[in-house]
Amino acid sequence: MLRIIAGTHRGRRIEAPEGRDTRPTLDRVRENLFNMLQGRIPDARVLDLFSGSGALSLEALSRGAAFAVMADRDREACRIEEKNVNALGLSDKTRRMRSEWERTLRTLTEEGDKFDLIFLDPPYVMTDLREMTERLKPLMAEDAWIVLEHQARAEIQVAKGLTPVRERTWGYCGVKIYEQLCDPGIL
Repeated sequence: MLRIIAGTHRGRRIEAPEGRDTRPTLDRVRENLFNMLQGRIPDARVLDLFSGSGALSLEALSRGAAFAVMADRDREACRIEEKNVNALGLSDKTRRMRSEWERTLRTLTEEGDKFDLIFLDPPYVMTDLREMTERLKPLMAEDAWIVLEHQARAEIQVAKGLTPVRERTWGYCGVKIYEQLCDPGIL
């Protein structure tokens, strides 16, 4: 069991899928991560890719985010996520998608959606994220951040034009926050 750390749902417990396919973000990591993000949460539109239990989205919504899209391909993770959303009464502030990341990004891009925060928590074996992060760029609102959770000390490759703005590690878990560089041709 996980818990919501702060905000309107502080202290509420949420479930996490069992097994090794989903790796929930630990409470202390989430707490430190959201301390880094606190000024960006209110009224934010959030995309949570590889969402698992939905803990990152639910934490953001509890702290004042406006809306969250949660996407994961795992059937059990999506079932638990829906259970968590309903238990917290947040179904009107969420959209849940059960699909591979490629299809999720294609659908959201076709719909013209934009996000202020993108949580990216892929399996740790995925270290070449150039294609994925390139396909995230059209979904980024102005001043958006991509928040990437990864195995500490892993060499992660992302698309050109994304620059790290913050980086932290907690034990085996690392987080890098990226923003999109402004195109100098439009200044």
